Amino acid sequence: MQRTSRLKRELHLLTTEPPPGIMLWQNKNRMDDLQAQILGGANTPYDKGVFNLEVVVPERYPFEPPKIRFLTPIYHPNIDSAGRICLDVLRLPPKGAWRPSLNISTLLTSIQLLMGEPNPDDPLMADISSEYKYNKEVFIRNAKQWTEKYASQQKRASKTPDEEVTQSEASTPKESAISQKRKGNAISRKGKKPCLDS
Repeated sequence: MQRTSRLKRELHLLTTEPPPGIMLWQNKNRMDDLQAQILGGANTPYDKGVFNLEVVVPERYPFEPPKIRFLTPIYHPNIDSAGRICLDVLRLPPKGAWRPSLNISTLLTSIQLLMGEPNPDDPLMADISSEYKYNKEVFIRNAKQWTEKYASQQKRASKTPDEEVTQSEASTPKESAISQKRKGNAISRKGKKPCLDS
């Protein structure tokens, strides 16, 4: 009951007053299955990119954090090839910083900030983290290429509305997993550590 009323309030707030560059909506009228979009920030390698995310709200929400992952491939030291995000507010204590007073809007804003300011000291992708720390120009070039290839607005704008609908229908978790596997093949697997769920 608390979960449903809180989700209704949060969805209403995110619909009427969304944070800049963030959108959230229900997937197939299910309150526990949400889709989000984050626009890449200006002056970052993700500028002009549109990144889709999956937000799954657990039964115990707000006492447990939502499970959030990127559906759009992204070149980032804290986001792995399956779209999992290494961010303390997405995990329960003692390893994480989730509190019931936080909400989905706060989480999406935190992810947007992480995109602009990676944390190379707590990576999911060690090779990308090393690149970010020691060869930032190469990291920026690679991240821009991935953004252009996978999250470009120009590619989206050139599609007809019918193609947009077909694409959104096709972006099921199964299909997105396939695109994530393709992304993972482009990155060395040995530099990856698993995301620690609490």
